[in-house]
Amino acid sequence: MSTVLLVEDDLDLAETVMDYLSLEIIDCDHASNGLASLQLMKENHYDVLLLDLNLPRMDGLTVCETLRQQGNDIPILMLTARDQLSDKIAGFNAGSDDYLVKPFELDELIVRVQALARRRSGQVKRLQCGDLVMNLDAKSVSRSDQPIKLSPISWRLLEVLMRAQPQVVSKQALEAAVWGDTPPDSDSLKVHLFHLRKAIDAPFDTPLIHTISGHGFVIKHEI
Repeated sequence: MSTVLLVEDDLDLAETVMDYLSLEIIDCDHASNGLASLQLMKENHYDVLLLDLNLPRMDGLTVCETLRQQGNDIPILMLTARDQLSDKIAGFNAGSDDYLVKPFELDELIVRVQALARRRSGQVKRLQCGDLVMNLDAKSVSRSDQPIKLSPISWRLLEVLMRAQPQVVSKQALEAAVWGDTPPDSDSLKVHLFHLRKAIDAPFDTPLIHTISGHGFVIKHEI
């Protein structure tokens, strides 16, 4: 079941959308203002964010920009009555993945939600776990403000773990992300993870990369 957060201050519309999503077996939480949505995002995991632009306390563009600055890669579908091209460009520049103009057909909303729920957003530019920061635009990694150099494979492994956090990534999923349909020999992943840990964890007091026996690997500030 997909989980969605709807951020909409029109309570009648919000109730209609939530009822329709429930018929499609999509679980939906609701926030009526921008600040409340950020709090719910901290407390829960959602597959898609449905975000109105005109919101009290914090507008939708600011919510979107804040999430992207925090490294959150949730797919964001903006819902708005603004249909000008300039408004759509502003939404995409803020980090939105899709745009739906009110009034919209609920069937179209469902199709877009289902499509977005199958992927994480490519709009995120910064991933963070504790004091570890990965800047995707600048292709840089630092921990406690100390720059870290990584090989291309170590970079890819770290990116997969950072995007998945706090969830565990299986050995098979890591291998597929790096080597695709051509699996490496049995020790390759172990060797590359050793080098990644040496770069990310060895110089610091607190390890971030953890092995979860029988399940895979996770990057997490506390285990």
